[in-house]
Amino acid sequence: MEVLTTAEMERADRLTIAAGIPGFALMLSAGQAVAEAAMDLVEEGPILVVAGSGNNGGDGFVAAAELAARGREVSVILLCERDSLQGDAASAAKGWKYPVLPFNPQAIGRPALIIDALFGAGLNRPVEGDPFDMIEAINANGAPVLSVDLPSGINGTTGAVMGAAIRATETVTFFRKKPAHLLLPGRMHCGRRVRVADIGIDASVLAEIQPQTFENVPSAWRKSFPVPRIDGHKYARGHAVIVSGDIAATGAARLAARGALRAGAGLVTLASPREALAVNAAALTAVMVRSVDSVVEFGELLTDKRLNALGIGPGAGVGDRTRDLVLTALSAKRCLVLDADALTSFAEAPDRLFEAIKASHDPQVVLTPHEGEFPRLFSDISSKHPLRSKLERVRAAAERSGAIVLLKGPDTVVASPDGRAIIAANAPPWLATAGAGDVLAGIVAGFLAQGVRAYEAASIGAWMHGEGAREAGPGLIAEDLTEVLPAVFRRLYDEFGIDY
Repeated sequence: MEVLTTAEMERADRLTIAAGIPGFALMLSAGQAVAEAAMDLVEEGPILVVAGSGNNGGDGFVAAAELAARGREVSVILLCERDSLQGDAASAAKGWKYPVLPFNPQAIGRPALIIDALFGAGLNRPVEGDPFDMIEAINANGAPVLSVDLPSGINGTTGAVMGAAIRATETVTFFRKKPAHLLLPGRMHCGRRVRVADIGIDASVLAEIQPQTFENVPSAWRKSFPVPRIDGHKYARGHAVIVSGDIAATGAARLAARGALRAGAGLVTLASPREALAVNAAALTAVMVRSVDSVVEFGELLTDKRLNALGIGPGAGVGDRTRDLVLTALSAKRCLVLDADALTSFAEAPDRLFEAIKASHDPQVVLTPHEGEFPRLFSDISSKHPLRSKLERVRAAAERSGAIVLLKGPDTVVASPDGRAIIAANAPPWLATAGAGDVLAGIVAGFLAQGVRAYEAASIGAWMHGEGAREAGPGLIAEDLTEVLPAVFRRLYDEFGIDY
């Protein structure tokens, strides 16, 4: 589940070499893993390796030699002069006993498979000239492509396309994934599958590297996942409160309330303006409804300490009232999810929100913006510079705000002020539908109500949100998400070995 930046991966290599495993041995293992993946992809036909001048190209030479030894027809195109190769790449090239083809798009021909070993994960400058033309020609060729480590042209740490990038069919990487395997647009170039190969790097190196980035998979938060006790009761599973907007905008809050209940909160109350009380009560059953018009009434509601998690934002309305509700909730030191209108209400004074969050003791606050809302609170760190990734932006936002920040999208990132971050890559495209974010806010509030810490609650919520959409399938509407969550829970219980 650990995800390594290119610098961290280089350190893993160095630690392994220092422990006595030669770098060339790692390259041999990497090249053999590439060859195995190539054999899986195509059973027959010629294979072309397009090799660069660095270690990525060295992996390609090892793969070419291994495939040739297995009787496959293989040819190699090399970016540079063979004699100019250095280090392990030069050693790998010596194992290739055949000529190399000129670095010319016309040399590609019609192979059954192209192995892209041109650039590695550390590319940090735009692709230009002959490499640009070669990448474009590979993409236009139509043959399936297996990329080594990352599709050439993708920055391994940010996921950015550096001018042009290979569109791979599959990608094989080594030891651990890189951020670009999970972040867009890099993930879109990696193809239908990213294989992670063991090349002899011992996992013990992670103790020294101490990575702070993870893939959002159940093993990342298994120990924090709440499981009802056989001797438990609803009051032991927390009581979440979701704030409703006025009569013209009640649906979003109801979606959030059902999300909180389905996520496992023992009780959920919808705090509703009196004018919307009848509408909300008629549309809800297991969710309770409480009339709350003023900030004073909201403060009185929160004198009940059993109400331990709050969700404010979905359909709440933008303005002073919502802003005051948020500040009241923060002063009451409750676990809190702020979404949608609650975030926009602080667009003119984001520091006021951040100061209030930091003033709370051990704040368990989750902000859940989408890309349109994020700049309203973090205008100066919202730039999409090619070398500033979504991961970096969310980390900076979490540090500034003092809250857990969950930036929604097909590559949802959750970051903590302490530097931890987790990337979800399980959301299908049909999750982009009206109201889906409201359900997510409610799910996170539901886990907070059960006593899950904010970072883990946001991580679990983001993963279950994506899995719920997968379970529902194409044609999903937001209402479907809460109805399929029981199936997602059952799969998790099976994976974790929990009886039910």
